[in-house]
Amino acid sequence: MKILVVEDNERVARFVTRGLSEAGHTVDHAASGRDGLFLAASERFDVIVLDRMLPGNIDGLAIIEALRKAGNRTPILILSALNDVDERIRGLRSGGDDYLTKPFAFGELLARVDALARRGGDAEAQRTLQVADLRMDLLSRRVTRGSRAISLQPREFKLLEYLMRHANQVVTRTMLLEAVWDYNFDPQTNVVDVHISKLRQKIELDSERPLVRTVRNAGYMLSDHE
Repeated sequence: MKILVVEDNERVARFVTRGLSEAGHTVDHAASGRDGLFLAASERFDVIVLDRMLPGNIDGLAIIEALRKAGNRTPILILSALNDVDERIRGLRSGGDDYLTKPFAFGELLARVDALARRGGDAEAQRTLQVADLRMDLLSRRVTRGSRAISLQPREFKLLEYLMRHANQVVTRTMLLEAVWDYNFDPQTNVVDVHISKLRQKIELDSERPLVRTVRNAGYMLSDHE
């Protein structure tokens, strides 16, 4: 799944984003309400994890209200240190889908995120990605090509998910390093090329049309075009 975390507390943000990434999800982080609203409105996410109290004049409730007013139905989990009943009711009535108070156990947050994704607006659209006959179920983590099941390691799954979310677009090695490995490598490293090669071996058998293309001097593209 692709998840947006809007949290200004650096320690909490690092804890949540790292945990979600290790669980195999693609995570974007915004440290302010303004950045969070921009990302939520301009990109598609399966779930938004949103801090209730944010600095400046765009707090969590303002983000929810703006998104719902614009017709954005992405499931939202509110994180907040405000744990009295009135605040919970206010958060849910503003358009939030769930409310988790701080401090929290990461296991509970992960379970709530998964539950929100399952019952989100268009559940099937949110849980699956498809390019040509290659299909990925983001919740069961099952990948198939036609009727053939494909077994992927966690890193391979995350790499393929990124490529499928950016199908028919050129993605650079730097983009892949930042999105899939979450930190910067030596620019001369061949870790991306090695993983792409392994991924190709699994999703492109001899009898199947190649889907992953190498774009010279640029990067890679997962394409459903001939």
